Parts: sequence; C-alpha cells; structure tokens
Amino acid sequence: MTSQFPSFDLTGKAALVTGAAKGLGRACALALANAGANIGLGLRDVSTAADLEDEIRALGREVIRLQMDVSDLTQIQGSVDKMVDTFGKLDILINNVGVAPANHAENVTEEDFDVTLNLNIKGTFFASQAAGRVMIGQKSGKIINISSQAGFVALAEESVYCMTKAGINHLTKCLAVEWAKYNIHVNAVAPTFIYTPGTEPWLKDDVFHQNVLSKIPLGRIGDPMDVAGAVVFLASSAANLITGEVMLIDGGWTSQ
Repeated sequence: MTSQFPSFDLTGKAALVTGAAKGLGRACALALANAGANIGLGLRDVSTAADLEDEIRALGREVIRLQMDVSDLTQIQGSVDKMVDTFGKLDILINNVGVAPANHAENVTEEDFDVTLNLNIKGTFFASQAAGRVMIGQKSGKIINISSQAGFVALAEESVYCMTKAGINHLTKCLAVEWAKYNIHVNAVAPTFIYTPGTEPWLKDDVFHQNVLSKIPLGRIGDPMDVAGAVVFLASSAANLITGEVMLIDGGWTSQ
C-alpha cells in the first residue's frame, strides 16, 4: 500500500504562463494560482490583464505581469530573468502562445507561413530553452506545451497550423528525453475545439458548430478549465512519472 497519496498542491511553486491574457492562458493562470502557485503572466502587451492580476491576488497568490512577445527572444529571456529575480526560481512553464490563421494551402503566403511558425514553433522552443536553463540549474521543473488535436488529425484550411502543432508534439518528446536527467518533465496537452475568444467567430456559425459536435463522442465543445485541469495535473507531483506525453483533451474525437 502506498504511504503517500497523490498531491495536486502547487503551494509555493512559481509558474510562468505565456499568452496569459485570455482564453486557455487565462484559465491556466487562474487554475495554477488556485492550486497554490505564484504566477508570472507572459503578455504580448504588458498593459493588459490588470483584471486577471487582481483575480490572482484575490486567491492569495503573488503575481507579476511580464512583457513577453514570444517572437522577441530578448523579451523571452527578460521575462524568465524577472521570474527568477521575483520568485527565486522557475518551477513551471506553460507554453500557450499560438496562432491559427485559416487559409487554403494554395493561398498561404510566405508571410502567413513565417508568422505562424515564428509564434507556434520558434516561440515555444526558445521559451522552453530559457526556462530549461534555469530548471537545469535547479535540477527540477515542469514544462507544459499547449498543442492541439490538430497535431494528430487534419483540419481543412489549417495545414500550416496543423504542421506546427505536430512539431510541438515531437519537440515535447525530444526535450523530455534530453532533459530527463535534470528531473525536468516536458509534456503537452492537445485540446479539441474550446470556447475561447479565438474560436468564437467559428463556433458562432451553426453549421460549423454542429459539424464539430458531430465529431466529438462526448457531445460538447470544451471549456478552458477542461484544459487547465490537465495542466494543473501535469504541473503537480501527481504526474512525476510522466514525461514526453501529449495528453489529448478532445472528447474522444481522435479515438474514432
């Protein structure tokens, strides 16, 4: 019989969430704070998310807003440095920034391509690198990438986005293997369609909405906290034997 039950408590941990202003990033920041973590809000515009900062403080946690456009490596490094200066460590990184511009493959421009790869792949890699250097020194850390079911199944008009999410899935495994010797766990979550400001225009279309629902055996669109719950689990000691995994949160879509 085990002498210790699984713990999902993150009290005293320092977590950096990129793209924290809204949607999945906001939900992850709040859920991690609710579990006990102090939070760094990585923001494309540091003047935003004052309300989120207040909500986290109301939970009794410390929180800082960080200017962190992940297309700018200087801002990435500066944000990680400020996390360490403020909290003395960096325990958790949530790589949430991503874009999904819809376009037929034959119409994708070089600019469209470069912007999507720059944010989704390059930003994820270099944020992980900056955090990883700190975590290597600490001999501990949790990195959780926000991927997508689009890394497993094809979505029409989303060829570049799907490609980047498949890349994130494999990057997750590569970093997990390389950094396991430092007790750094690297995992990802891969949601289906979730109600967020980014998906709202699509899901407002009745035909599109019904088509999505028809592919989800559980019969509902996800809520941001559906994803945040998995993130809290992977960030906690309850997941200490899990690394290199991509957890699908898709209501059964890819099981068919």
